[in-house]
Amino acid sequence: MSQGAPKDEKLDAKGLRFAVVATRWNAEIVEKLLSATLGELKACSGAVGDPYRCDGVFELAPLAARIARKGGIDGIVALGCVIKGETDHYTLLANETTRALGQLALELGTNPRPVALTFGVLAVDDEDQARRRSEKGREFARACVSQALALRAVGD
Repeated sequence: MSQGAPKDEKLDAKGLRFAVVATRWNAEIVEKLLSATLGELKACSGAVGDPYRCDGVFELAPLAARIARKGGIDGIVALGCVIKGETDHYTLLANETTRALGQLALELGTNPRPVALTFGVLAVDDEDQARRRSEKGREFARACVSQALALRAVGD
């Protein structure tokens, strides 16, 4: 487990709007991530609607891009889970999803009307590991709020 996470400071997302995109694969894990993410966004006083759904992690970046381009959003949390199997499929999905969401985060964060994008995809060795990390949704939500506030603080 990684150490050195940011300290819990009070985050005020009042006036900010968030979207959450979540996969349908590995539903047990993703639903826990989703519940914690939505709860923390609301606890920070952020406005958030119903989550957008896609099948797998490969589809997260295009869906997040479309939501961002529609406008009216200050931050997006992308949630999913990839569990290692017997083939290279896991590696391909984990790498491509990371690349696509990272590229999108850079693009959205440098737009004239920036949008924070938080990577909330678990890439794990097995289901036990996934279950142990399924409570990370709160951290993902806080990271998105923090980044949205930072991007807003930069101004025009």
